[in-house]
Formats: sequence, structure tokens, C-alpha cells
Amino acid sequence: MPRPDNHPVVTAYIGLGSNLADPVRQVRSAFEALQQIPQTVVRQCSSLYLSSPMGPTDQPDYINAVVALETLLEPHALLTELQAIESAQGRTRGVRWGARTLDLDLLVYGKEMIADEELTVPHPGLPGRAFVLYPLQEIEPNLEIPGMGMLAVLVMHCPKEGLQRYE
Repeated sequence: MPRPDNHPVVTAYIGLGSNLADPVRQVRSAFEALQQIPQTVVRQCSSLYLSSPMGPTDQPDYINAVVALETLLEPHALLTELQAIESAQGRTRGVRWGARTLDLDLLVYGKEMIADEELTVPHPGLPGRAFVLYPLQEIEPNLEIPGMGMLAVLVMHCPKEGLQRYE
């Protein structure tokens, strides 16, 4: 199904994370909400992972996952949809890397590289974040990340450091 401007459907990868208000429920609710985004289909979801928080350590551990979407939406429109889902699930923006009900990050958007005031894609923190790389590898092991290289190489250089699948 081509986009209105005749570009093909784009595969995007979304990182999900939560450490407040029943994080497992928050992430599962986000999976459902992602399926409601217009002109978008959820293709694959990783397992849930448990990880230590980045930044302030006086907060609960996170539940993380990655979802692969196929979308007709432009990247900024997709970002707007992700932020609406965060808000609907009680996300408030305050302390950087602080505790949150839900964090949705647009990690990769096709082969595009974007850097503007609103959006940077691929996500600049991706190479050093095991809680994103390992779930991403689970669903797309042969992914080449624009400007960063092969996912498998990034994973080799990023130790798990306590990351574990959540049962």
C-alpha cells in the first residue's frame, strides 16, 4: 500500500518503557494503543525485558520492549501519535531519565536519518542501550540502522548489564 506521495510503506521500530503504575500493564496497554494508530499496522512485538533505570537510581526498574510497525505516516506524524499515547497513559515530562508511566521512542524510521528540533532518527542513544538493542535484535536480527551500522555489531559492543527477559 503506497503512501499518498507514492512512497512505499515504511517500517518503523518503537522502543517502549515504563517503571510506574504497573509497568507491565502500561507496556501491554501501549501495544494495544499502537495497533490503533491510523494508517499503521503492528507487525511484531518483542518479549518484555526488565532493566535497571538510566539516570537517577532512586527509581524502580523498567519494563522494556520493542515493536515493529509498518506505517504510511510521515515520521513527525508518527511521533505525534506516540506522544498522544504517552499522554493518554499518564506520561508527564519532568526530570530527564526520571520515572515514568510510559516512554515511547521512535528508534528507526525506514532508512531515513532525521535531525531537527523535534526528532532525531535513528534515536541517538540506541548504540549504548541494551534495553533497546536486545529486544530489537529479537525481532529483527539483520537490521541495518542508518548511519550506525548493523544491529548485530552494535549488540556485540553493548553488554547486557543486568538486562533480563521478564517472565
